[in-house]
Amino acid sequence: MAKRKTTFRDIPYMGLAQAMVNAAEFGYRNGRPDWCNLGQGQPDVGRIEGAPNRLTWITLEPHDQSYGPPGGIEELREAVAGHYNRLYRTGEDSRYKKENVSIASGGRLMLARIFATFDSVSVGHKFPESPAYHDLFSHHLGRVKPVPVQAGPDESFHLDPARLSKAMADGKLRAFLIGNPCNPTGDLIRDAELKAYLTAARKNKCTLILDESYSHYVYGEDGAPGSGPVSAASYVRNVEKDPVLIVDGLSKNFRYPGWQLSWAVGPSSVIANLERAATGFDGGPSLPAQRLAIKALDPERADEETTAVRRLFARKRIVMVEGLEALGIRCGEGPSGTFYVWADISGLPKPLNDAEGFFKAGLGRKVVTIPGRFFDVNPGGTHPPMRKLKKWVRFSFGPSEDKITTGLERLGEIIEANEDS
Repeated sequence: MAKRKTTFRDIPYMGLAQAMVNAAEFGYRNGRPDWCNLGQGQPDVGRIEGAPNRLTWITLEPHDQSYGPPGGIEELREAVAGHYNRLYRTGEDSRYKKENVSIASGGRLMLARIFATFDSVSVGHKFPESPAYHDLFSHHLGRVKPVPVQAGPDESFHLDPARLSKAMADGKLRAFLIGNPCNPTGDLIRDAELKAYLTAARKNKCTLILDESYSHYVYGEDGAPGSGPVSAASYVRNVEKDPVLIVDGLSKNFRYPGWQLSWAVGPSSVIANLERAATGFDGGPSLPAQRLAIKALDPERADEETTAVRRLFARKRIVMVEGLEALGIRCGEGPSGTFYVWADISGLPKPLNDAEGFFKAGLGRKVVTIPGRFFDVNPGGTHPPMRKLKKWVRFSFGPSEDKITTGLERLGEIIEANEDS
């Protein structure tokens, strides 16, 4: 008998959501004080030392009750353009204008808008990478061909400019999506390498889509706070001609994930196309959230906030790296960006030297971590599963320092108990 067709197809949870579903089976609930969520994908959103007070109040205006422009209000688009010009385009003749900016309700929605505007093309991506990219590609497989480029343990989780350029040329790629810094590995492309990335994009006429959601979480070689954010905008020659599209927002870098406010910055022709897509795709972002965002991007406030973020998270990075290394979990040189430590657990005793075993043991002590397999971005099964990721785990130092310390203590007790058994 033929299988009966159903009206709705099953939509699986994306990787990290599935991990949290598994955690819920052990009693985890968001906000429960007895749990240590070291898998957390958001920064601590409370007051931190050296940062301005959190924005907590807005008076609704009569026009806030109306629909807004699908691509965002002009005042915010101008503020975002000014933000990029101030940080990355000082002294440059080619500078961003409001026409180079589009606003959306969150980074994933902005990326979805971008994918919705693709023609039938081949689009490259690195792996391992953010699980959100897996879903993004999967929803467009009928039109967009994903072309994976491995940057695994054998490549030190790094994609150098020469390999990127070769992948663009060999695959006849029309676009390439990459997170910089990378979630989960903390790899950061900067300085001459980042400049070479843009050279490769121009040479191969391939649009480079940079997800810079963690661009302010950058650290020096010694783990000290970075001197400032890193963005491809510093190396754009002509904002209208360079095939570069930058995605960022307030969720990570400004610690306002609940506002769901993001932007894309790029050539005005691409931005206009995104606005047309938004008209039929989602209708545009919240007006009150956009007006608050203008306040968040006030230059003095923005610099105080992001400087305080780098200072605090550099300290928490040290706590996490040193704590994991003391447990026999190898962190290498530690992350150059993001608030994640990508660590090798192969030196732990069985069954803790397997990411799934480690994950389940942690849940038994109310500690959440994320197994490496969730970051094997593989839409449509374009490559064999990266089995080496079974030995890798992502740890977040996004939570408060006391949660990090408590979580490390519990993991130490698990390891010690396993060694004694």
